[in-house]
Amino acid sequence: MSGEIGPEAGMIGKDALEAYLTRAYEGTRLIRIERLGSGAHGTGFSLTFDTPGGRKEYILKSLATEGLGHDYPSDRAAVFLLAYNEYGTIPRHVKPLDVLSLQADGSVKSVSGGKEYFLLMEKAEGVSYFHDLEQMSRKDGLDREDREKILALTAYLKEIHSVKKESKTLYWRKLRDTVGHGECLMGVFDSYPDGVISHREMADIEKLCVDWRARLKPLHGRLCQVHGDFHPGNIWFTGNEFVLLDRSRGPWGEAADDVTALTINYIFYSIMFFNRVRGAFLEALRLFFESYVGSTGDEEILSVVAPFYAFRGAVVAHPLFYPKLTLEQRLSILRLVKNILTSERFDPEKVNEYLA
Repeated sequence: MSGEIGPEAGMIGKDALEAYLTRAYEGTRLIRIERLGSGAHGTGFSLTFDTPGGRKEYILKSLATEGLGHDYPSDRAAVFLLAYNEYGTIPRHVKPLDVLSLQADGSVKSVSGGKEYFLLMEKAEGVSYFHDLEQMSRKDGLDREDREKILALTAYLKEIHSVKKESKTLYWRKLRDTVGHGECLMGVFDSYPDGVISHREMADIEKLCVDWRARLKPLHGRLCQVHGDFHPGNIWFTGNEFVLLDRSRGPWGEAADDVTALTINYIFYSIMFFNRVRGAFLEALRLFFESYVGSTGDEEILSVVAPFYAFRGAVVAHPLFYPKLTLEQRLSILRLVKNILTSERFDPEKVNEYLA
């Protein structure tokens, strides 16, 4: 009898599996575990056990832990929960029995049967960074507190981005998700109401991003730890200290994802108030890049931000997310996106040229 089941990242021990079966089927005794074989997606195992109702044989599946969109445990959970919900809804399909979750202590429990899932978390204290952006609209330049906060944010990003990982798969996934994920560029465009830009204009931006994906693929050595949604609503300050919310879409990616998630807002807020990037907002954009590039030494980031600005630009130009913008201001942001995409390198000093 094999002693363990599962992909390398998480193995179910025989004792934990037997304990689960005993809880699920009273009077059960595990007889045999056999590996059936592996395919492109994962591995299957045969479980044979005795119950008061007779001998049973079931199949247990695992998924490979890298590639094909299965890189994170939540990806694999989503695949199995969908299978559990749908296997029994068409004729002649084998019936699902349960979805198992391997716990940190090695035990196994059921997570199947849920109709919806919810996250319980701590309450954030403080004021979101959107408040600071509102205040910048009333200033000709940054004050000391503004500068200290920007330096604190760049120092934080330097810290988390310094954690590296070797994985071409995960870097390529971040590029793919940025263009094609339902929460990213294509998904955001699909949620636009009619009358902002045409489907053809959306496709033009999307195709430019696909070209950027090919261009950035060789740079997989840039893979690093990321927040994944580092925008002002997820940054809450108390004084100059801050706490973060809603880390998203996986812990590994491209530093440009975090950098653009924040800096697009200096551009967007200035357009909303002044129709161009000026005053405190222009100073904030300059200071952010001076501080981040100066402290990390990552000058290459200016040559990789384009598709990430495309995604974030599509977000802030969205009428449902940010209803205060005029149509012309939305189109101005989308012009900026297209002009950045057709430039070799992003230059913060040329931000108003990108609006033309």
